[in-house]
Amino acid sequence: MRRKFLLLLETGLVLAGLFAGACAWKIDSALEQPLNIAQEELLEVPKGTTPNRTFFRLEADGVIKDAFWLRVYWRFNLAGQPLHSGEYRMVPGMTVNGLIDLWKRGEMVQYSLTLVEGWNFHQVRAALAKDEKLEQTLNGLSDSQVMDKLGHSGIFPEGRFFPDTYRFVRGMTDADLLKKAYDRLDEVLLKEWNQRAADVPYTEPYQALIMASLVEKETGVPQERRQIAGVFVRRMEMGMLLQTDPTVIYGLGDRYNGKLTRAHLKEPTPYNTYMIAGLPPTPIAMVGREAIHAALNPADGNSLYFVARGDGSHVFSDDLDAHNNAVREYQINRRADYRSSPAPTVTPSTEDSQAPIPAASPDTAPEDMPPVAPQGSAQEPAQEAAPAPEADAPAPQSPQ
Repeated sequence: MRRKFLLLLETGLVLAGLFAGACAWKIDSALEQPLNIAQEELLEVPKGTTPNRTFFRLEADGVIKDAFWLRVYWRFNLAGQPLHSGEYRMVPGMTVNGLIDLWKRGEMVQYSLTLVEGWNFHQVRAALAKDEKLEQTLNGLSDSQVMDKLGHSGIFPEGRFFPDTYRFVRGMTDADLLKKAYDRLDEVLLKEWNQRAADVPYTEPYQALIMASLVEKETGVPQERRQIAGVFVRRMEMGMLLQTDPTVIYGLGDRYNGKLTRAHLKEPTPYNTYMIAGLPPTPIAMVGREAIHAALNPADGNSLYFVARGDGSHVFSDDLDAHNNAVREYQINRRADYRSSPAPTVTPSTEDSQAPIPAASPDTAPEDMPPVAPQGSAQEPAQEAAPAPEADAPAPQSPQ
């Protein structure tokens, strides 16, 4: 009886070993099979999708075989391994094992979206809404509701996001990307604030952010940022009005049609720096690190005025007579290709990049505005030619 039991046990062990070997062979064969694709394809894994469901979907699509054995492999070897949502690149010759390696590494296809210096919040939202790879969650929300959704209720959104190229994967939401840009701005602003010059006239970082937005909108040549900031700071310290056209345009909102008139400069809005003393109440655009640095470290000097040459650069003047002479030279007799900023650089898009092309640079002057400042005025504009509407973007709006 004992001998018979041992024989049965031995037979059972042999059969079990054969079965285990067969299972191992089936799993190995399933893992090493090449994907049945003739060209590169993207595998989309929506949020909440399990590996088992993905295996069976691939089998139903004819991309793989033996999904059952792959399910067994995952259950006993990778039970604690998450499958991140997103897109995975499948190429001819890739095996199932290679695809699983992508899943384990979280190596998803990435896309990019560029937020450009000088954009206002409406342009930011338009760029987000156009990107089909982002999950849209902000459509139909007001600006204040967007800020509520981001967890920053009561914060005015203009200028509160950092312009940069942001990488993301399919399934990421527009709100997720905005959160990244908001946190990045806070990080950069705090770092620059801690390295500010000792004598800048700001009591809090937000004031420096407002100034940086004026510098951003007025600068055509990067190396002039600190000079422009110096002009604005000196005017503030002397009690002179800033008188910068981009603030007037921002305050006009949708009513601005590309032509800035003398009547506009006299129209009282919270942003008209020809009428209000000091800084406007909020930033008027997104700003880069360089503009923030310039606002917090303005160049020394005596200049109180600047005028655009027409090639993107400016002539800076210490007194009104010198400024008037520069206006006569560069504003009255304008060159045919006059621009107050350099022409924008167009960055070609790539397959995995949806970076928007920056809007056109400003190139018009105030309509019916005298080109030469009147003599004897203590508060003449330190301005360049007024910007035209930015291409493919809504006109800015002032807060309610």
